[in-house]
Amino acid sequence: MPRVLVTGSTTGLGLATAEYLLDHGQEVVLHARSEQGREALAGLLERGAQLVTGDLGDPEQVRALAEQANSLGPYDAVIHNAGVIDGPDLLQVNLLAPYVLAAGIENPGRLILLSSGMHRGGRADLSGLADGDADREWTYSDSKLLLTVLMAALARHWPDTPVHAVDPGWVPTRMGGPSASDDLEEGHRTQGWLAITDSPAAASGGGYWHHRERQDPHPAVHDRELQEALLDALATRTGVTLPAA
Repeated sequence: MPRVLVTGSTTGLGLATAEYLLDHGQEVVLHARSEQGREALAGLLERGAQLVTGDLGDPEQVRALAEQANSLGPYDAVIHNAGVIDGPDLLQVNLLAPYVLAAGIENPGRLILLSSGMHRGGRADLSGLADGDADREWTYSDSKLLLTVLMAALARHWPDTPVHAVDPGWVPTRMGGPSASDDLEEGHRTQGWLAITDSPAAASGGGYWHHRERQDPHPAVHDRELQEALLDALATRTGVTLPAA
C-alpha cells in the first residue's frame, strides 16, 4: 500500500491532506511538533496512521525527524506542508527544514512542496542566507519564492523523482485567517492528488500547481544560476549536502 508523509499535519491543510489520503486508501505518516500533538490526531491514528514528531524551528530536531521518518519508510510521496506566516522561525520552517528533510529522507517517490501565490511578491535575493545574517529581514513571500526555486532545483537534480510545488490558495485556516476568500476544500486536494495520481501530468516534475492545474510561477523560479546558488547557500547554512540523483 502506498505510504505518504505529511509534515505539519495536526491542523489546517496538513490535517485535511492526511484525511484525504486515508480516505483514498493510503498509509499515512503524520507529523506533529511534539508528542502533545498526538491527542489532536487521535482519530487518524485510530484509522492506522503513524506519527513522527519534531519541531521544524529547531535544526537538530529536523535532522532527528528525518531519521524518525526513515525508520517508518520508504515513502511513495512526501508532502512538505508545514509553514509559518511570520516570526523568528520563518526561514527555518519554510525553507531550511524542507531542504534538510528533502536531503535526509531516503528515496521518496515524489516530493510536493507547499508554496503560495504570495511567492510572486518575494525577492530573488540570497544575501545573508548562507551565513545567517541576523540583519537580513525575510518575509513570507521571500521564503515561498525561494522554496519554489528549491522545488525547481530538486526537480532538475533528481529527474527520476517528480518534485512539484503547490499554491493551495488563500484559505481560511489558522494561518490564512477567517477572512480568506479561497475554497478550503480545494486547498488540500491538489497536494493529495499529486501524491497518488497516475496522471502523466504529474509524472514529470518541476510543476507549479493551483487547483490541479499547472501555472507559471515567478520567472526567477526557472533561473538555473539562482537554483544552483540557492543549493550552495542552503548547504553552507545547514551543513547538509543534497544527495546525488
